[in-house]
Amino acid sequence: MQYAIICYNQEAAVGTWSKEKDDAVMARHQLVMQGLAARGKLGPVARLQPTTTATTIRSGNTKAIFDGPFAETKEQLLGFYIVDCENAEEAAAIAGQLVEPPGSMEIRPVRDFFDGGSAP
Repeated sequence: MQYAIICYNQEAAVGTWSKEKDDAVMARHQLVMQGLAARGKLGPVARLQPTTTATTIRSGNTKAIFDGPFAETKEQLLGFYIVDCENAEEAAAIAGQLVEPPGSMEIRPVRDFFDGGSAP
């Protein structure tokens, strides 16, 4: 089963990391990714740009477009992993290797919807 491991942290704090700190965190993530890839468990991984680059489109009677994130939150969505795991416990163990304090990792099963091939 595939699981999404969704990375949250305080964007303001992560944005103040030194290059050395950011490189160290990314190197640790790279080691986890290499291990997962070697076992055939690693799917797509993405690190998102800051919320200041986001655009949000809200539905309603009239669609509205906003610059920036869709919600005021203490933590922002920073990126995600798709991993192939035997169960949620394995996904949680992987997420535990990736989490960076004071952030959090949300683990959610993935249900296939569209594989990106020709339109349904």
